[in-house]
Amino acid sequence: MIFERAVRREFAQAAVGINVALLAILASILLLRMLKEAVGGRIVPEAVASMLGLAMLNLMPLLLTLMLFVSILLTLTRAYRDSEMVVWFSSGLPLTAWVRPVLRFSLPVVLAIALFSGFLSPWANYNTAEYRQKMAARSDVSQVSPGTFREAKNGLRVFFVEALAEDASHVGNVFVASVQGGKLGVVMSNSGHQEVAANGDRFVVLEHGRRYEVEPGSPEFKVMEFERYRVRTEEKEAAPAERSPTRQPITELIFDDSNQARGELLWRIGMPLSALILALLAIPLSYVNPRAGRSANMLIAVLIYATYSNLLSVSQAWVAQGKLSFWIGVWAVHALMLLPLLLLFYRRIALRLPWQRRIV
Repeated sequence: MIFERAVRREFAQAAVGINVALLAILASILLLRMLKEAVGGRIVPEAVASMLGLAMLNLMPLLLTLMLFVSILLTLTRAYRDSEMVVWFSSGLPLTAWVRPVLRFSLPVVLAIALFSGFLSPWANYNTAEYRQKMAARSDVSQVSPGTFREAKNGLRVFFVEALAEDASHVGNVFVASVQGGKLGVVMSNSGHQEVAANGDRFVVLEHGRRYEVEPGSPEFKVMEFERYRVRTEEKEAAPAERSPTRQPITELIFDDSNQARGELLWRIGMPLSALILALLAIPLSYVNPRAGRSANMLIAVLIYATYSNLLSVSQAWVAQGKLSFWIGVWAVHALMLLPLLLLFYRRIALRLPWQRRIV
């Protein structure tokens, strides 16, 4: 049908525009967060792009669900505003005839959401956690970013370097403050380099500097000048990332009987189902009177989307805490959202509900 192909093409055009806008907003927010972590030394600047890509993969199910819902809603709302729905209904086609083109457009997106939520998002979560484990195991000096203060040992040691070589082997204008034996020591040096002892211990060797030592509450302090001063740095072996439920593919979650795994599995199953139900909900929600306000249906749609998403989160939390059976939680929220779907379809098909008919 020519009209049906045109509608699906308009759905696709709206989806592309909405997806680009949502990706730009989300990428900007995540990029600012990653840059803040890079400045703080929690990630290296070279890894910002990779971490951004992994974070985007993790959020793609939510992004695609919102894109699908809004693209169908906006397209059908425009059809109402431009009186194209009048032509549709005048030709004898009911509102339910929109279900077929909406489903044909939605099913590939729903399959993509299932793929992301089932496999790609947990893979991105696992790789992000593994990278952060490696970053946490780096030595104190390798975590330092030029021009910023960096805490180590739970705040008992603070590093500051003004310049750092690309391989982190040499540093310039170093400031180290540490607490040892109840005394505060401050070391300042013009330059330094890393050194590995025969037993594998790592040291930062500072050259031509001073060390100030003072005991808090005491007026006495010591000043020492040195040509070489070695500061031991710690570098732990990076432990593999934990295989938590959020980092397991759906094929592993199915065989995990823990409450946390059941809650995560409920969320993975619920994402594509909620996308499909929201796509169908957009059909009756798109109704707008061209002579009345145009924002009422959008406000209702936002409220329904937020309610649906929160109900999914609550049911996931209850299953993970053992307060709700998995077999009830996996269908209860979706069955509850089918009620307004059927009610809205009936409301748009029937001119008046039974209790709204006047008694003559």
